[in-house]
Amino acid sequence: MRIGELAALAGTTTRTLRYYEARGLITARRDANGHRSYTGEDLRLLRQIRLLQGFGFELEETRPFVECLRAGDPAAPVCTASLDAYRARIAHLDACIDDLAAIRDDLRGRLERAEAGAPLDAPGAAPAPLCAFTPPAAAPRPR
Repeated sequence: MRIGELAALAGTTTRTLRYYEARGLITARRDANGHRSYTGEDLRLLRQIRLLQGFGFELEETRPFVECLRAGDPAAPVCTASLDAYRARIAHLDACIDDLAAIRDDLRGRLERAEAGAPLDAPGAAPAPLCAFTPPAAAPRPR
């Protein structure tokens, strides 16, 4: 299939596919006319990449899964490198949850003091968020 068809089936753009190709995540073959040509396996790789990005994985973090699939392992999520990537993502999310819980607790305390009429800390004393978390649906993606 050609690049436009693959992009449509994967729910992405041709620009994104070229970017993934430049990063070595997918590999285009060239047909007799020099056009990029892709297979159903490329579509499978793209779907795995997009699924993982939906879970908050950065593009480079999807590489272990892609490499397992390319190696012919139909159960890429059970490869050692993939399991390590899952563990790292979970540890990151746990740290974010802890950071956000601390910020929530601080805000609750400030709200309680404000409602009680107690003085608040000096302006600008609020801690900066320790975890930069963007929900996966709102995460920017290359086009």
